Amino acid sequence: MTPGQIAIRALIVGFSVSMVMVTGFAYTTLLERKLLARLQHRIGPNRAGYIPLPGKNGGERRLIKGFLQPGADAVKLFLKEDQTPAGVDRFVYNLAPMLAVIPAILILAVIPWAGEITIFGAHFAPYFAIAPGLDVAVLYMLSITSIGVYGVVLAGWASNSKYAILGGIRASAQMISYELAMGMSILIPVMLADSLDLGVIVSQQSGYWYALHIPAAAVFLLAVMAELQRLPFDLVEAEQELSSGFNVEYGGMRFGMFFMAEYMKMVIFSAIAATLFFGGYRGPFVDQLPGLGFFYLFLKIVAGLCMLIWIRASFPRLRYDQLMAFGWKRLLPIAVLNFIIVAVVIVLQQEGIIF
Repeated sequence: MTPGQIAIRALIVGFSVSMVMVTGFAYTTLLERKLLARLQHRIGPNRAGYIPLPGKNGGERRLIKGFLQPGADAVKLFLKEDQTPAGVDRFVYNLAPMLAVIPAILILAVIPWAGEITIFGAHFAPYFAIAPGLDVAVLYMLSITSIGVYGVVLAGWASNSKYAILGGIRASAQMISYELAMGMSILIPVMLADSLDLGVIVSQQSGYWYALHIPAAAVFLLAVMAELQRLPFDLVEAEQELSSGFNVEYGGMRFGMFFMAEYMKMVIFSAIAATLFFGGYRGPFVDQLPGLGFFYLFLKIVAGLCMLIWIRASFPRLRYDQLMAFGWKRLLPIAVLNFIIVAVVIVLQQEGIIF
């Protein structure tokens, strides 16, 4: 293939994956509200849209009640009054929501969605992704996730509000702190696969999942919850303390972009967790039927989302001092110690000292 053909294919695949993500993330909100309602014994969204089916005695059954709720929420956000407070830095104020959303979309470039496959005559090798075979995919992923901090802290700074500034500073400290532990845990699959290519990391898990390295997988999942500002780590939006934190001065669709970024990152980090620790698109018969890779990865993403929602429904919010102490005094030392142990074991295996 010529460079032009490769670029056109990447654009087509990137546009398709991005549209699925941008439109599909809305149903993550519906999944969360429905599952939280189940877990907390209450009624979730059940009015906006349903599938009518014939019921007993000539009645009507309403299947998937509330499935149009994300559409109703989107219409509300677009039509809601969106005022700009006096005294804000308008350029940075408008830029901050974009800096929250754009990194969530850019991470999609390196995630392998299926193995080597042919779709409509187009052959995708070594695996199906927007940018397959990228030798520095893990470094790219870490660098892009770090950009999200700027969106949060700039939103607080540009809002000309003490509450927003406090929320932005606190959020940036939280995200930076937990990124260290997350980065150390990501190095475990990198060392085990001896590659920074996410496709190679997935292929090396054909024998066993790297989630069997329980400390690395547990640290990664905890760090992801803090990075996403999800319960029990949602100190960024502790309303009783900071009046919604860094986004308190945002309304309408600009607030919706922060909301959108959170749920898109939930999907993307679930995909990353599945790729690094749970075999990615690999599963039974995937070598014979490569298209099953999309299905397996989808199931693992949904399982990751359900786990995040389950944790939100089950645990109370930490105090800020508890959150920072847990990140620096517990999570980071465990991640560093686990990294050292795994590195030593790998070297001893390579030298033939242990098997």
